Amino acid sequence: MAKNRKTKIRSINWKILIVSLAIVYLVALIGSIFTPNAVKSRWYDSIKLGITPPDWVFPIAWSILFFLIALSLYFSLITANKKQKNSIVLVYGINFFLNILWSVLYFGLKNPLIALFEIIALLVSIIAMIQVSYKIDKKAAYLLIPYLLWVAFATILNLLTII
Repeated sequence: MAKNRKTKIRSINWKILIVSLAIVYLVALIGSIFTPNAVKSRWYDSIKLGITPPDWVFPIAWSILFFLIALSLYFSLITANKKQKNSIVLVYGINFFLNILWSVLYFGLKNPLIALFEIIALLVSIIAMIQVSYKIDKKAAYLLIPYLLWVAFATILNLLTII
């Protein structure tokens, strides 16, 4: 019996999947260091907007988003050639740095103005991730759309806290 190529199932590369998950959740952990105390502070209460989701929504949303980011990274890496892998490492690495930096600036330093400029750079980095991933594996790019939308909403919240 001949195998049908269209129904061929790709096996999971567990090493790359675990590394992708570990990297992304390490970024989440580092970023979260600056958040819990600030969210419960008088400072945050004084700038928190009525359209801000309840506090319990954020860990759920970010857990899902980080899982999707890890899957995107995984699918990009297992499909990419060597040159594309270098691009993936660069754009995802920049994004991870900017993701952490926003928490440092907004919650750690309590500076929403500087954080606003930084979150705009974060949005640009997400778009770059989508563009790079799309050329390699479309599903990897699509997995990043919720992240883009969530950060776009966060950008609006960030802007409204300073105007």
